[in-house]
Amino acid sequence: MSNIIKISLLLILGLVQLSVAQDKENEILPTEDAYYKIIDLPVPEGIVLEVGGLVTLPNGDLMVSTRYGDVWKVENPYMRNGQYPHFRLFAHGLHEILGLAYQDGSLYMAQRGELTKITDEDGDGRADVYETVYQWPLSGHYHEYSFGPKIAPDGSMFVTGNVAFGDQEWWRGESRVPWRGWTMRITPEGEMEPWATGMRSPCGIGWVDGTFFYGDNQGDWMGSGFIMPVAKGDFTGHPAGLRWSGRPESPVKLTTNDIYYRANPRFTPSGQQLFKPENIEDEIPQPLFELAKELPVIKTPAVWLPHGILGISTSEIITDETNGAFGPFAGQVFVGDQGQSKIVRVFLEKVDSVYQGAAFNFREGFKSGVLRMSWGKDGSLFVGQTNRGWGSTGSAAFGLERLIWTGNMPFEMKAVRAMPDGFEIEFTKPVDKVSAADPASYGLTSFIYKYHPVYGSPVVNQQNCPVRGVVVSDDGLKARLVVDSLRTLYIHEIKAEGVKAYSGDLPLLHNTAYYTLNRIPEGEKLVLPEPVIVAKPEKAMDHSQHVMPKTEKKEPAKAEKPPVDQPKTTSTATKKTSTSKRVTKMPASWSKVDQSIIISTLPGLRYDQKMLTVKAGSKIKLTFYNNDDMPHNIAIVKPGTADVVGKMALNMGLEGSAKGYIPNTDKVMHHSRLMPPGTSESLYFEAPTEAGDYTYVCTFPGHAAIMRGVFRVVK
Repeated sequence: MSNIIKISLLLILGLVQLSVAQDKENEILPTEDAYYKIIDLPVPEGIVLEVGGLVTLPNGDLMVSTRYGDVWKVENPYMRNGQYPHFRLFAHGLHEILGLAYQDGSLYMAQRGELTKITDEDGDGRADVYETVYQWPLSGHYHEYSFGPKIAPDGSMFVTGNVAFGDQEWWRGESRVPWRGWTMRITPEGEMEPWATGMRSPCGIGWVDGTFFYGDNQGDWMGSGFIMPVAKGDFTGHPAGLRWSGRPESPVKLTTNDIYYRANPRFTPSGQQLFKPENIEDEIPQPLFELAKELPVIKTPAVWLPHGILGISTSEIITDETNGAFGPFAGQVFVGDQGQSKIVRVFLEKVDSVYQGAAFNFREGFKSGVLRMSWGKDGSLFVGQTNRGWGSTGSAAFGLERLIWTGNMPFEMKAVRAMPDGFEIEFTKPVDKVSAADPASYGLTSFIYKYHPVYGSPVVNQQNCPVRGVVVSDDGLKARLVVDSLRTLYIHEIKAEGVKAYSGDLPLLHNTAYYTLNRIPEGEKLVLPEPVIVAKPEKAMDHSQHVMPKTEKKEPAKAEKPPVDQPKTTSTATKKTSTSKRVTKMPASWSKVDQSIIISTLPGLRYDQKMLTVKAGSKIKLTFYNNDDMPHNIAIVKPGTADVVGKMALNMGLEGSAKGYIPNTDKVMHHSRLMPPGTSESLYFEAPTEAGDYTYVCTFPGHAAIMRGVFRVVK
């Protein structure tokens, strides 16, 4: 064969390999929709189905309660034979029903001020008996929502109540009347016993393996969302409800001063102008578990749900009891998130009788905010939704959807278990052993949140946890990671970005787990095999490229200059106050501002203006006020890029908090910092010289889909 032919064949082979590589790079990977399909249940025109409660009846029909006080029976929710579901009004005239349960032929529901039982005694399909089971006090504050009930194995019912907020210190949760910020246990006969306190916004409640669980979301005294088991007498973190712990019926043996002595509430001193506590960046962080070491009645989360990554507004807690009809996660827990319109998945285990485990993203893309979930008789999951006044990534005002497993097996981390020297990851499908055995395929970081009276917390005490080695099981379904620097009571972010499936070479559908390591189990540690060193055949030495190293000429030592005052810096999470995209003082080169703009926030993930108009090339001062009770920012982005920027912010993971959820991209032109509630910031920038419709958007995770407006540039 001639050299020309050989070269031609090599070129052809190279082009084929390049083409295959490019095809693989351009290959569209499967999405969540390939494994779990969302089906919309059409709601008849005129019905405002803002779902507050959802329960499946023994015959498979649904009962749906609404925030407007109606209860609807939904027949044929499975849409068999291509027929639409039928909605029948069962009850009305009730008050903001935020929970629904079925027991012995009757429905039980938490109205704002009472636990109510309703029954259809004459069988005509309408409730005709309304009974008050138990009534609790109300102050009239808008935030005094009531949730439940969830029926215990003994037939009693558990209800939770939100705290109110201060009239003057509007940011501070208050328990104005008994038993706000508490869990109550109520018998069917109407006897109530206070169960536990420390709740702030306990919308998420449920039973897991016979244990009552509750979830909360970020707020004052709450660094992030979480779920935890709640036993009688527990305190879960928010001090407002401790106002009633001195009453004789209280099982909680803790006082407000027990908390305030250890964690400064930072009240405004008498006679001074009110000020809202903000995060102190250079203080030594104090996590909740530090207080729990001194006060064992304090309960810390079983599993943290990192804010902005695994949701922003924790809702329904439900266990997969479908025995595999819903896919490979039987026995695991699903947690709804109202703000990000999604569902996350939680694998729980017990170590030394203490709950802990891993949380994963599972399914996003619901049309409104996910509030309630209920299993269908066929193993599908009904998802009730609402967003009025609260806002959500899904922009619809309400929704009722059904989530179905398609039968396709997703490549996921099925479970993550704590080991004496690291973690064991179990997969849903066999892995490619080469990629799974490579320590470089993984990355681990531990972190925690502050316990303080500020709204939420940044990620603190972040530390890398090196992976020393990995052993993959013979069947390819498990990988044992030996990890250094594990820390009890910390969250451990476990990334497995480099792991591929054995079949199809697919990456993980969701490649990150967040494991809350409350206890490190005892047991035998893994002995890693010694690395095999393969001697490479020696080659004749080639000296043609060798060059003698240059020696640096040392300068004589100089006398030290006197110190010069430099601007003080704080932690690595602190951003510069002025960058090319965030200028907070009028540039010295400007003689004046051409146009001043003021924009603020409204409840429900909204800016108070839908459009801002500026002249091309003009000098702008934009002042942004965050009047909401949650963090927001404002970013001006290039035309048509708001969705992309929002997705990039959502995928920033742990670095998002440190960077104010502003992704590093030229699509972002100008931006504020992430503004805590009740704060403001002014930005100075020159408007684009090219006319057109740009976008201003909040890039906080989950907000970008709806919190935006048009930034119009005109000539």
